[in-house]
Amino acid sequence: MSSPAPSSPAIPYLTGAEIRARFIEFFAERGHTVVPSASLVPAGDATLLFTNSGMVQFKDALTGVEKRDYVRAVDYQRCLRVAGKHNDFEEVGRTPRHHTLFEMLGNWSFGDYFKREAIHWAWDFLTRDLQIPAERLAATVYTTDDVAYSVWRDEIGLPPERLVRWGDFPAGDEANWWRMGDVGPSGPCSELHYDRGAHLSEGPECVPDHSEHCPRWLEVWNLVFMEFELHPDRSLTPLPAPGVDTGMGLERVASVVQGVTSNYDTDLFAPIHERMRGLLGSDPDTFEAQRFSYQVIADHSRAVTFLVADGVLPANEGRGYVLRRIMRRAIRHGRLLGRHEPFLGETAKVVIESMAGAYPHLAEQRDQVLAVIEREERQFNRTLEAGVGILEEALDGLTPEARVVGRSAEHLPADAPILPGEVAFRLHDTYGFPIDLTVELAAEYGVRTDLAGFQDALTEQRQRSRANTKAGLADTNLAASRYAEILARTGPTTFLGYETTDAIGRVVAILRDGTEYETLEAVPETELRAEAGARVELVLDRTPFYAESGGQVADLGLLFAAPADPSGGWQVLESDALVTVDDVQRVAGTQTAGLTVHRGVLRGAVKLGDQLLCLVDAGRRADIMRNHTGTHLLHRALRNVVGERARQAGSLVTPDDLRFDFPFERDLTADERIAIEREVRRVVREDRPVSVEWMTMPEAQAAGADAFFDEKYGERVRTIRVEGFSHELCGGTHCRATGQVGSFIITGERSIGSGMRRIEAVTGAGADRLMEERFALLDRAVDAVSARGPEAVEERIAALQDELRDTKRRLKAGAAAGGRPKPSDLAVKAETMAGGVLFAGAILDLESIDALKGFAKDLRAHLPSGVIAVGLDADEPQLFVTVSDDLVARGIAAGPLVAEAVTSIDGRGGGRPQMAQGKGTRREGLGDAIAAVRAAVAHRVAGA
Repeated sequence: MSSPAPSSPAIPYLTGAEIRARFIEFFAERGHTVVPSASLVPAGDATLLFTNSGMVQFKDALTGVEKRDYVRAVDYQRCLRVAGKHNDFEEVGRTPRHHTLFEMLGNWSFGDYFKREAIHWAWDFLTRDLQIPAERLAATVYTTDDVAYSVWRDEIGLPPERLVRWGDFPAGDEANWWRMGDVGPSGPCSELHYDRGAHLSEGPECVPDHSEHCPRWLEVWNLVFMEFELHPDRSLTPLPAPGVDTGMGLERVASVVQGVTSNYDTDLFAPIHERMRGLLGSDPDTFEAQRFSYQVIADHSRAVTFLVADGVLPANEGRGYVLRRIMRRAIRHGRLLGRHEPFLGETAKVVIESMAGAYPHLAEQRDQVLAVIEREERQFNRTLEAGVGILEEALDGLTPEARVVGRSAEHLPADAPILPGEVAFRLHDTYGFPIDLTVELAAEYGVRTDLAGFQDALTEQRQRSRANTKAGLADTNLAASRYAEILARTGPTTFLGYETTDAIGRVVAILRDGTEYETLEAVPETELRAEAGARVELVLDRTPFYAESGGQVADLGLLFAAPADPSGGWQVLESDALVTVDDVQRVAGTQTAGLTVHRGVLRGAVKLGDQLLCLVDAGRRADIMRNHTGTHLLHRALRNVVGERARQAGSLVTPDDLRFDFPFERDLTADERIAIEREVRRVVREDRPVSVEWMTMPEAQAAGADAFFDEKYGERVRTIRVEGFSHELCGGTHCRATGQVGSFIITGERSIGSGMRRIEAVTGAGADRLMEERFALLDRAVDAVSARGPEAVEERIAALQDELRDTKRRLKAGAAAGGRPKPSDLAVKAETMAGGVLFAGAILDLESIDALKGFAKDLRAHLPSGVIAVGLDADEPQLFVTVSDDLVARGIAAGPLVAEAVTSIDGRGGGRPQMAQGKGTRREGLGDAIAAVRAAVAHRVAGA
């Protein structure tokens, strides 16, 4: 592997967009269904903060839990890696190939083709379509994967020096072994590496499998062959349907095709650099000297733009906090470059301009994205100013030294004063003040920052708060393995919520901050803080609480110590609740065979084996059920109206409303929206029975039941049938009959991405509230316009608009001083210019251009010599100019006058020397057009 790469012909240059398009076309021609890029916010997956790989939207299809109507897929997926196992945040900008946001090109097999086809197609695409020289490519395979090795050696023809076996997964060496987590799908992989040249080698360890640490070899594609199920004891059992999950980083392969050594020098990033250089006025040498900050800004500009476009807004927790952190790091590096004014909006515009072809939702969300970025950037600039003041106040008491701008912390003496880590953490936690800025400013005052103390405080805070976020719990391998251990020990939680909203369950596991307890007591009220460990996770053997899944939000409610004798019923007070449940999640299994984790605030003491009374908020559950059944009715009605291709691609069911995502290439028409609403309401009025049936997946498919991508299914599936109307696989809670839905109103329909749209609607009480608000608004409108009743509002508004237009026209024409001017009056008031040339101009409210010409003819009778310019005030404004023969002889012609003036009304025009006319679209520019004619005449007279 250490031999120099042979000289090769140049690779034909392709843009990133061309590479992306070629990849999709290549696999589409080979029977793969083209699947749109999913949002960065994973639909129906509470275990992930963001979509961090291409396989996220295919997770259940790869495991065989979910069946789709295709077995081959191809896509390009926007991904974000800023948390958990896959966290490249700190490396961004420091290396040529790490990013927060990146694009993954992938082809997928769900129980269809396997290793041989995946290897051949990868090789063909790289060497034939992209024309990457074969002698510059190497492959690695897992140590015992004889099948993949033989395909590379015997069929592809890779020589031994470019084909290496690596890895010993059970022993801990995970090279060329991929796993979804500590448990779940797993298998060997085969990586393709590009040889940039021996001149980039860094010693004998510079080999393909270590390419992340050696600039010579660049991993461009990973072919994962999922063959096994990984268990908590690290044992492996074969999967029933092996699959293929490949991922090729667009940024990396673009660097190869475009002949650059850094992803940041490809056309995917270069335009952002150019815009930033333009803002700063930096030359190429300055850019190279400050490349680190430029690369951070370029990367983060892409991440910020996509996050906001996918609906994430800056916040102090969860996804919003990650967005805020990325933005603030970019702003910080802008300041390091000397830019104190807002700039992220400008770099975001470049991202939108360059990426909207592949991601149209960026252009659709452009105004909102830029508004969010501008608001957050200005707010953080104020935060920086406030933080600097607080920091300087803290530094004043530590040293008398004067500030030396540019002094580095690395050059401070060992006995320099120290800023306590607690102070640095308070600035970071309370004010969002970046720690690197604290270190820099402190150093300028000769003060060293206690980074160890800062890190201790930060770690303590993260440990306290991790249990307070779904992502924090699910984002760690420890949590996943801990849940798997509990499941193996206790068995799955039995869900009783289909039949009841109250039941008694036994505590089988107690967790706080990822640690299991046999007993646990609440934090005293005097010390109670949300971040101080007051939260608890309880696993019960049975529960009526519905765990968030399938787009349906979790139930909320209360847990009480169960009465000693429940046979006589129970009466409880909310103040006696042991736990206020504010989140319920299904973990370590499928929807029908996993653990149900109840999360909330502990108010008393609990121990293993306790019997707890579970009370779900029944009113809230009923509202959720109405919206969920309404979602099924909407889905079928939508497909009945616009066609079967409008299948569900995501949904959210809450007590307040519902939303429904579906693939479609255009807006719904007004008639289609009305037709969908009418059909849903008809089925609601008919009060059709809603029935539930459990069956095997093949039975459900044979019965024509629809299955959806964001649902998790077991060996037996639950189907929901609306008699004579719809039939779907669904694990959610539903009404007993459609009449319970109450009503149905679509509140919005819009695009959410390339070929994807979203309908938002309300049912039941939500629909009632909306109708009440709309009728109240209509009543106020009746009063405001003094209409005879609601039925006369439209006519009355139209009349008022006509009156308003007439008034505006009269004011523009000077009618307020006495009505439409007479030709004789305008002739008398004509302006005398140099050389005795007369000019008369007016804007007239007339019915047609012919009437305007007639007015000019009458005016000419009273003004035998001179220039006349009159404008027609209309939706399509017009300009008419006449010049007397004597002035034409002096070189003043009507045609050029009109040609100069019509630009004021965004129009075109011309004509003969004696008369000419023009038409435009900008009505408000008529006055400027008349003035332009006058100015042109004055110029010609002066020139003569």
